Amino acid sequence: MKIVSLQAQEILASGGYPTIEVTAVLEDGAKGVASVPYGASAGSHEATVMMDDDKSRWGGKGMLKAIANIETKLAPALIGFDAYDQRGLDEKMITMDGTPNKANLGGNAILAISIAVANAAANSKKVELFQHIIETFQTGVDLNKLPQPMVVAIEGGKHADETTDLQEFCFSAIRQGSSTVENVRMIMETYHQLGKVLKANKLSTNVGNEGAFAPNGIASNEAPFAYMLEAIKNAGYVPGQDIGFSIDAAASEFYSDGKYNLKVEKRSLTADELIAYYATWMEKYPIATMEDMLQEDDWANWPKLKVITDQHKVALIGDDLTVTNVERLQKAIDEKAISAILIKLNQIGTLTETVDCCMLANKNGLMTTTSHRGGGETNDATMVDVAVAVGSAFIKVGPTRGERVAKYNRLMAIERIVRK
Repeated sequence: MKIVSLQAQEILASGGYPTIEVTAVLEDGAKGVASVPYGASAGSHEATVMMDDDKSRWGGKGMLKAIANIETKLAPALIGFDAYDQRGLDEKMITMDGTPNKANLGGNAILAISIAVANAAANSKKVELFQHIIETFQTGVDLNKLPQPMVVAIEGGKHADETTDLQEFCFSAIRQGSSTVENVRMIMETYHQLGKVLKANKLSTNVGNEGAFAPNGIASNEAPFAYMLEAIKNAGYVPGQDIGFSIDAAASEFYSDGKYNLKVEKRSLTADELIAYYATWMEKYPIATMEDMLQEDDWANWPKLKVITDQHKVALIGDDLTVTNVERLQKAIDEKAISAILIKLNQIGTLTETVDCCMLANKNGLMTTTSHRGGGETNDATMVDVAVAVGSAFIKVGPTRGERVAKYNRLMAIERIVRK
């Protein structure tokens, strides 16, 4: 089924700056629309988000250069290409770009086409996108096990001002045998209770980039756990049985000159000291997963942390460490650095590379969690279909704002489809 047109335009992302939307049209009239997110906190090894750097327009954050690459380079080369050949399409764009991080054409330009065409192909076949991905890449997933919600509850770091050094504290659904719809309800009820707990402690219930609470003046990086425990209990659930905690430190953001600098606590720690600090949390709280707890290239210390997390049955997730990249994931596997990986399509820049990364993780017994982006998210819910198609354990998304809840609504819709 041949591609007959690819059209690109700027749209607004959640931070109020532009991103790219692409519409792909196939010869049978089927259409696919896709928009790409980008992160406020991004690893240095991610695919390039090409911006204009023209300070007279959007403060340099416009996307016209990337759009021009679509219109003048990518689209002319792809018109007439078979939309059902997703791997061939993505490999052609990777070859055209010719750089490891898609710096020539822009990872945002390439990804917008990649997922727009996938959506168009699914519509052409009259199947759901997750079904198209399963068939195309032969993922062999069990649709009886759908991803569960990992809901950002308190955010700090680069996602909020004057709050914790760590970037995200999440509620994760860990109850066995419960439906996804029920688990979304359970966690959102707990999130609303958390707002009441914060108010009772005279903390702000304003929200950050991801729609989670961003209370300024919080006493320490450990303080959120106490509030979250209280919220779980107040909602009528059992910590560690119904709901667990997931943490994303985004440690690269507070690392410099070989030390981890916790401004909230006015402490500067070595990696060993930080790991020991994290170990005290694992002993006291129902932590299910820990993500990016060390700097993205601190390879010497990630395996040390994994030993501790394994002992406490906590999944250690790589994000900035692995950036949805099969080469970095393979190194993490070889180094025994992680037991799980975060998946973000725009970190690598094509659907094919994203699925390949997930399949490598699955093959090696690593859990996958598919994630939104903090600073520039859109209403596009492709990430949810990908999560379902590759068998992710969780999707990580904020609890409020339209571009966030669109993902949970899609996840619940998929459950209704597969349970028919």
